[in-house]
Amino acid sequence: MSISDALNEEISKTRLGKISALLEKSGIDVAEVGRIEKIRISEWQGITKNEEGLAEIHDLGGVSVIISPSWDTGPEWPVIQQGPSVKLPKIATVVEKSTEWDTAVILPDMQIGFFHNEKNELEPSHDPDAIDLAISLVASVKPKRVIMHGDNLDLPEMGKYRLSPAFQRTTQASIDYATTMVARLRAASPNSEIVWLAGNHEERLVNYLIDNAAAAFGLKKGNSPESWPVLSVPYLCRFEEYGIAYVPGYPAGVYWVNEKLKVIHGTKVKSGGSTAHAYLATEKTSVLYGHIHRREWAELTRDDYDGPKTILAASAGCLARCDGAVPSTRGGIDLNGRPMTVTENWQQGLCVVTYQDGDKEFHLEMIPIRSGKMFYRGKFWSKESA
Repeated sequence: MSISDALNEEISKTRLGKISALLEKSGIDVAEVGRIEKIRISEWQGITKNEEGLAEIHDLGGVSVIISPSWDTGPEWPVIQQGPSVKLPKIATVVEKSTEWDTAVILPDMQIGFFHNEKNELEPSHDPDAIDLAISLVASVKPKRVIMHGDNLDLPEMGKYRLSPAFQRTTQASIDYATTMVARLRAASPNSEIVWLAGNHEERLVNYLIDNAAAAFGLKKGNSPESWPVLSVPYLCRFEEYGIAYVPGYPAGVYWVNEKLKVIHGTKVKSGGSTAHAYLATEKTSVLYGHIHRREWAELTRDDYDGPKTILAASAGCLARCDGAVPSTRGGIDLNGRPMTVTENWQQGLCVVTYQDGDKEFHLEMIPIRSGKMFYRGKFWSKESA
């Protein structure tokens, strides 16, 4: 090593010593220093005399250092970042159309009926627009089965409750409308099995005859022992002409869509959407019910011999008016005996069941109707399109 190199090395060591001393004096740990931004060292000497008059040499230079802390450049641990970019190949999804599945359209309570309004004209208590939408859907789907699960006729004149004059002399108009309605259903889907279950309102006709005209109960056309009684819903609405099946005997009447799903009119009414849970507590199989005019859906899974078994209980709502036109416990009449407007906790709708025969699966789709409009499988229906 040359004298020059040795001298430079000695000077560097001296300078580093000064920097180290400065950091120590300032209370800065060397390990905390990230990088040194700038160093300035001024080196010069001065001579003074001490008390004895002798000369002394003093280092008068200074050291200034600008540093950055180690954490200024970011954390030393890995920062959470996006996952890796993955390039996927195209996935071709093949959907096979099954020929093993059939379709059933379930139409809930229509409450077909009329009252005389302020112009003494017949005004419906059912909702013609909602019924038109239901028939339009049947025409589009062409289901294997159409099931109406009761209270399609209101028949207030034959009920046990006090009736105002506005609802009197309306039974014939109700029968005429119901007859036209089933004829339209048949025209909409010529090959469907169409079933009408009796509800408690259809049963009003049976009870009225037994209580007030027992001699007329069960009368049939002459020489037609297999026909429907002439004072019965299926006879009055010409079910034989339009190929409509009738399930009498409310509340015992039941129709099975397949071995896992049955349709009833129902007897239970619970508040707060809990009617479905009341059925789940007593039923061993899935059930679609009416009677409550509200949309509900609940499911329950139980442990069975061959594993967990899930059943559902559901109501599609109604196809009646929900504004007080249908006589109910919440409704009222004005001083002219006409129904007053009231908001019922009812919802309009229907449902579609896709199913396999036997002890196999089914899939339920609820279709709400709101303000005369509904949406089903990408298609929008309204009063104008029905």
